Amino acid sequence: QVQLVESGGGLVQPGGSLRLSCSASGFTFSMYAMTWYRHAPGKERELVAAISSSGGNTNYADSVKGRFFISRDNAKNTVYLQMNSLKPEDTAGYYCKVDLVGLLGRKAYWGQGTQVTVSS
Repeated sequence: QVQLVESGGGLVQPGGSLRLSCSASGFTFSMYAMTWYRHAPGKERELVAAISSSGGNTNYADSVKGRFFISRDNAKNTVYLQMNSLKPEDTAGYYCKVDLVGLLGRKAYWGQGTQVTVSS
């Protein structure tokens, strides 16, 4: 079955960096775009970054543009989120997501998330 497993979260000081990973299985990874979302308590879920199936196209939320970078390794079935110049407002649970298209239509799959806390 489809599985997305995030890792790499933790506690980091403002200005620091983290790299999140999302390991995928159960589908043909190289055929699908991947996205990273984040959700902080009391806030709406936010689309952070997206990457096309080949990795040739990326998009970012304005709030992270220039600081976060999404990439993927199709040989390893893994998508990454490099987060630099972290701010306290980046504190959130970070989730990777894929939308798969099958006979019954489109279905979204989410990982369990990894917590990022930015604090001094």
